[in-house]
Amino acid sequence: MDVGNIFHMTGGSGSTSYANNSSFQMKASDTVKHITVETIEQLYLQLESFPKTIGIADMGCSSGRNSLPEIKTIVESVEEIGRRLLAEPPDEFSVYLNDLPSNDFYSVFKALPDFIRQLREERNGRCPSIFIAGCPGSFYGRLLPKNSMHFVYSSYCLHWLSKVPPSLCNEKGESLNKGNLYISESSPPAVSLAYFLQFQDDFSTFLRSRSKELVCKGRMLLILLGRVDQDNHVDRGNSFLWELLSRSLTILASQGKLNKEKLDCYHAHFYAPSKCELEDQVRREGSFVLDRFKIYQLEKTCNGTNYRSYGFGVAMTVRAAQEVMLRHHFGLEVDGILDTLFEIYGNMVDEEMAKEEIEPFTFLLVLWKL
Repeated sequence: MDVGNIFHMTGGSGSTSYANNSSFQMKASDTVKHITVETIEQLYLQLESFPKTIGIADMGCSSGRNSLPEIKTIVESVEEIGRRLLAEPPDEFSVYLNDLPSNDFYSVFKALPDFIRQLREERNGRCPSIFIAGCPGSFYGRLLPKNSMHFVYSSYCLHWLSKVPPSLCNEKGESLNKGNLYISESSPPAVSLAYFLQFQDDFSTFLRSRSKELVCKGRMLLILLGRVDQDNHVDRGNSFLWELLSRSLTILASQGKLNKEKLDCYHAHFYAPSKCELEDQVRREGSFVLDRFKIYQLEKTCNGTNYRSYGFGVAMTVRAAQEVMLRHHFGLEVDGILDTLFEIYGNMVDEEMAKEEIEPFTFLLVLWKL
């Protein structure tokens, strides 16, 4: 198996039964819905003549239930803005749902007939044509035709790297970050540098690829995890959650249920950038203007979900992204212990939350193409 093809994971992996653990994504989407609407309005006002066909892409759609409501929000926003400005609405929407080839696109497509029927019923049969297609592949590269998209959306995806930084291992193949899954207090400076350089390369590739696909003045709305301290990579909101997962894996290794040597070289394909790092990379790549930057801390609750606690909800969200990685790295030995692993992990998160809040930060960026 080509490891490079499985490392860019999104908000959930369609290859696991936990891919629809998307309540945190839905909460973020609801929180920023007004910004989505405002961004569409700005796009509408800046285009000299609004096209008859609007191109939309959801980068990292997953197989959960988030993509279709987001499409509905965008369609409704375009229609409302058109009415307000007395402009002719578009006849068609061309929508691309992107994720890795391993994603369960079938579950998304299965929901489409009901989605389209609901839109038509809400409009008494007067509904624009909406053409929805799957677009399998890594968004760290070109996916769509040049100048074909007007709006690109991505939720909780860009903190996942295309691969584990290769420089985390020395020439002998030994880990520089032994005992850690991610950047921690005990990590040498070379580890945080390796993660940062991989993020730089990935995010630059993402921006460069989307700049080819978006029309002039096209918009992107990106939601991802980040850190607020520019000079310190170790925070309680991101790195501490990886530390808890590392402890959980270590417990199972101490019980002989996991290979200790394999655990020593298992690393997260994750990076929480700072605001300055994101701004600097946008400026360096040069194709976009960063129009808006917001920082959120979403309300921590398990209400309205199937999770018995916040910690278990976090565990299922992490499992959705990590299960494929764990299976690939550890092989068959991990199959029988995944439930135990994330049970331990969820309990650890709840125990730590009882002492002090674990507060991950969500960043929102709105960019438009020059």
